[in-house]
Order: sequence, then C-alpha cells, then structure tokens
Amino acid sequence: MTGSRARATVALMTFRTLPRHGLALLALLASSLAVHAQQCPPAGESTVSLQALKIRGWKSPRLESPVARQNLALGLAECLRDTNPQLRDELALNGLQSMMREGQLEATTLQVLRTRLLASLADPADATGFGKPFAALGLAEVVRADRIKPFLLPAERDDIVERSAAYLAGVRDYRGFDEREGWRHGVAHGADLMVQLAVHPLLQRAQGETVLAAVASQVMPAGEHFYHYGEAERLMAPVFYLARRGWWKADEWQRWLDAVVARLPHPEPMTQAGLAARHNLGSFLQALYVSVQEIGNDEVKNALLPGLRKAIKDVG
Repeated sequence: MTGSRARATVALMTFRTLPRHGLALLALLASSLAVHAQQCPPAGESTVSLQALKIRGWKSPRLESPVARQNLALGLAECLRDTNPQLRDELALNGLQSMMREGQLEATTLQVLRTRLLASLADPADATGFGKPFAALGLAEVVRADRIKPFLLPAERDDIVERSAAYLAGVRDYRGFDEREGWRHGVAHGADLMVQLAVHPLLQRAQGETVLAAVASQVMPAGEHFYHYGEAERLMAPVFYLARRGWWKADEWQRWLDAVVARLPHPEPMTQAGLAARHNLGSFLQALYVSVQEIGNDEVKNALLPGLRKAIKDVG
C-alpha cells in the first residue's frame, strides 16, 4: 500500500470511530484548528502563567474543566516549535508529558495531537530546526499513552511506525545543544520515539524491523559529524528493547550487525569522515554491548553477544 493510500485508510478508519467519540471529536478538531492558528503561548496564557501551572504540577481550578485542559494541551503543542527554549522544552513539553502521563487527556485530544505531531515530523518549513525534534518527543508521549491504555487503531499505529521511522532516517540536522537556543537533538529525539514503539506490547515484528532499519541508517551519519551528545546511547536503546522481545535469533542479529558494520568506510588515506564513522559506530556497539552484558537475560545475551563481539572486533 502506498503512503498516500495508507494515510487515506487511516483517516477513513479514524472517522469510523465517530460513533464512539461523537460530536466531541469534531468539536475538538475545530478547536484544534483555531488554537493551531494562534501563536505561542496559548491564548489566555503567558510564560509567567505557564510557569505557575508547572509549579502546581499542571493542576489548577481553571483546568478542572475537561475542555479547558484539552485546549491547553493543544495550545502547548504549538509551542513545541517555538524558538524560546523555556517555552518549548521547560514548559510546553513538560506540560504535555505531565498531562499525558497522568491520564488527563481524552482519546479525542490524543488523536488530534497524533495528527498534528505527525504532520510536524514531515514539515518542510521547519526553518529553525526545533519543530521536528520536539514533535518527535511529543509523539513519543502519545505512543506511550497508547501503550498504557490503547486507543489507536492498528492502521493508525502502523502509520506512526512508518512515518516516525522515515523521520529518524531522514534527519540531516545534527545540531545538539546551544547555550542560547537550547536543544535540537533530532537523532536522539527520534530514537526516543523508537524506544516507545519498541516497548509497545502491540508492536508487530515487521514494525520492529522498520524501527531497526531507521536506527541503522543513523548509526553512522554521512559526513564528518562526530556524535557527542549521547546519540549513540539513545540509538542503542530501541535495539536493546527490541532484542528483549525474542523475535530474532543469533544468526539474524549477526546479519543485522554485519550489515551495519559493512557501511563503515575504509578510506585511504585516513579522512575526517572515516574517523567520525568509526567513532560513531564504535560508540553504538560498545553501548549496546554493555547493556546486553548487564541485563542478566541469557536469551538476549545468547542472541546478541556473538554478533556484537564480532562487530566490535571488525571495527577494531
């Protein structure tokens, strides 16, 4: 099924849930469009008022109304692209995480967030480079909410896997932290999204393979970029959690690791790009090796350690 047909199918299936969600979904969608057109902070809020809400754990008498709480969440989602790191990271992301993890958002709101955040992942107009990485973190929380209490249709979940993997594989902005602008960290945030998919009990093996392919594509980014903001450890994590599911045997992991190592360039004479690739691959393999050694799970060790030892030896 093509990407456009798949998304059309998802949209059709979503609207088939209207008898369950009723007019509330349509009303929330309309409200979402209005909020989306506004600037950050959300209407009726300021940085000061959002800070006060954060101090109170995002609880307030004025948020006891479900409508007010859902609308605040949708407004905070718009702040995930803001250039102000305080608004983007400390307030908007924190607020969304808190409300989703405490189960304060209805399924209708989560569906709107899913739609909007997926669109942000593919937004070509993300000139500042903040929108996509923070959409990935927001979407990771939506996936986590579905893991705790499933509300997504299978086709919607599959759509998230495909489009999230495409985002991670497509990251070309490798900026991490800036003292003035804060974090971008696209690869790490994409990997965090992959972790939530990897531990989801309803994930299928074929979807896990999609996650593995996306991770493999970023272990050694093209060019001379040296990972130094913990990207290797973050990329390792979804692989580690997928290994715990027992879907792949030792020979299959061997082939996957061999394919990853095969991408390592062997330049003569030595180049910065070659050194960067060797550094990034070595960091990834070492992080995965340590995690597997420490797990205390013989099944995972037997599946991964032979291939990991060979890969580390091949890298040298």
